[in-house]
Amino acid sequence: MKPFLLLTLIIFLSSLTHAQDRPNIVLFLVDDMGWMDSEPYGSEYYDTPNMSRLAKLSMRFTDAYAMPLCSPTRATLLSGQYPSRHLVTTASGHQPPQEPGASLYPEKVAPTQPLIYAKSKNYLDPDIVTLAEILRDAGYRTGHFGKWHLGATQPHWPDQNGFDTTWFCTPDPGPPSYFSPYGVVPEGEPGNRNKVGNITDGPEGEYITDRLTDEAIGFIKGHAGKSGEPFFLNLWQYGVHGPWGHKEEYTREFAKKTDPRGEQRNPIMASMLKSVDDSLGRILDTLDEQRLTENTLFVFFSDNGGNIHSNGKDDRKIANVGPGHAKYAAIQDWKKWAGDEYPTNNAPLREGKARIYEGGQRVPLMVRWPGQIEEGSLSSEIVHAVDLYPTILEAAKVGAPEEQPLDGLSLLPVLTEGATIKREAIFTWFPFPQGGATVRSGKFKLVKRFETTAARPNLVELFDLEADIGETNNLAGENPEIVARLTALLEAHLEETGALQPKPNPNYNAAAASVQAKAARAPDFGLVPKQCETQVAEGILKVTPAGKTPFLGTAQVKMPGPIALRLTVRSEDGGTGRIAWRNASQETFPEEQVVNYFVASGSKWQDVSVTIPAKGVTSTIRIHLPGGAVTEFQAIEFSGGNGAKKAWDFEK
Repeated sequence: MKPFLLLTLIIFLSSLTHAQDRPNIVLFLVDDMGWMDSEPYGSEYYDTPNMSRLAKLSMRFTDAYAMPLCSPTRATLLSGQYPSRHLVTTASGHQPPQEPGASLYPEKVAPTQPLIYAKSKNYLDPDIVTLAEILRDAGYRTGHFGKWHLGATQPHWPDQNGFDTTWFCTPDPGPPSYFSPYGVVPEGEPGNRNKVGNITDGPEGEYITDRLTDEAIGFIKGHAGKSGEPFFLNLWQYGVHGPWGHKEEYTREFAKKTDPRGEQRNPIMASMLKSVDDSLGRILDTLDEQRLTENTLFVFFSDNGGNIHSNGKDDRKIANVGPGHAKYAAIQDWKKWAGDEYPTNNAPLREGKARIYEGGQRVPLMVRWPGQIEEGSLSSEIVHAVDLYPTILEAAKVGAPEEQPLDGLSLLPVLTEGATIKREAIFTWFPFPQGGATVRSGKFKLVKRFETTAARPNLVELFDLEADIGETNNLAGENPEIVARLTALLEAHLEETGALQPKPNPNYNAAAASVQAKAARAPDFGLVPKQCETQVAEGILKVTPAGKTPFLGTAQVKMPGPIALRLTVRSEDGGTGRIAWRNASQETFPEEQVVNYFVASGSKWQDVSVTIPAKGVTSTIRIHLPGGAVTEFQAIEFSGGNGAKKAWDFEK
């Protein structure tokens, strides 16, 4: 053989071996899947055998974090940057993009608002070098399948962000439909429907989770070692986001099931999770069949915490839909199967999606790489979505872009050696009136807000997550030195990443704001709202839920039992409420110290009487809203066994 030909062959074989040595990458992202929404993380209601199968083959993380909403997390996965740097701070990727260079601060806001908040970018900045672009340029075949939500117009679509093959549609918080025909106009074809992309219809009734999996499997098989090129499969599931399409054959079985924990009970969500789990199983099977498993880094993740606010009674009431409305059939379907249940329950975590407590951010993360990561291992390292970009690049033996700052750390030493991450903290930036910022450093988490509300009365909260995973005990007042240390870390982080901080409203009218606040604030006469908002007007206390378990608490009913409680109350939706109590000697609310009351639905006032069989003198009483619905009170009156009384009439 001639020397030149021999040299050419050696170079070719060397490059081929190098390409095959680099692992394939699969990023399997679930939408709105909470930390507790699978069997390996503790659910006893959801049926997720393939997630359990993956957990036995992976390192499973207990303290992994995303952002509270989907688009910020997705932008972080592809950029390696925190939202305070890439400026995608909320789920607005389905809206028209802002003009390049335009200020994200609105010119003016209402005079009752003390602060002006910057808007989120509605797209991933084209100047950012994405994970897909780096891998593509390094010889990877790249494919994006499923939800995008990082830009509604063609310059911001996945094919413009490094993906060779795509299967997606826009605009998209959720899929066009969970069942074919999907109602999407393929690119370049005429049509007046508002969904555009390259999703094509399948057989009538085809389920989009199944079809998405088919397309992803086709991509895997098309690049299964045939050219010696590794591949990056970005599989971003539509499930379990709305519009909550589900397979009734699955839903019917879950409707018969009871959660031994007593927390999760929504058969629609269980059905959709099972379909996502089926998809996961088919992807894992395909990798096995194609003999790709051994050389594939597989990442399973969720984009935010579980949804605990959609499709409850208030949503249906606010929507005010009737038989002629497009949402009517979906609402009736939800009522048939799920009743008044929200999509999921994140207990023991507090709250959920779109909130900065643990339920909104702590998510499942499992990583598998045979021969590199110990099977069935568990890590309590504090990790973040921002870490996956550098982790994947290091595993792929590809350098990060020199000009682009990265905020995360590679987890490869943790995955392959069980090492400890050497950094002080991770951060959340959610700059909205109901949001704020957080710092997680070791066992402590600091929550800082920009404004207070009736349901969020503290600007600063500090929690010990090792002792209090439910974030029930605010330690800020007892630990000023920890608050100061974490505040300094947060301020340095926001300055370094260029966060657009809220700024004072020059047109702020304190008098007008005071009038508005007085109308909306919690009553100052001893009824404390928890996970709800209160408003007093014309002698009526209106209580609106702002969480899964809304209630009014009072420590002003200190009287011996039995206690007679009389409520003058009404609720358009009605339902069963609960009264819970504890005595001065009790630190918690015993499970057996609960009585129920019922409020019929409608607009008429009702007098409801409840006997509280308390023993000893009560110290705290909680009035849980009937059915967790919007409830109005004209009067609340307690009468104790010794003739003592405590009453509110809300005229003041």
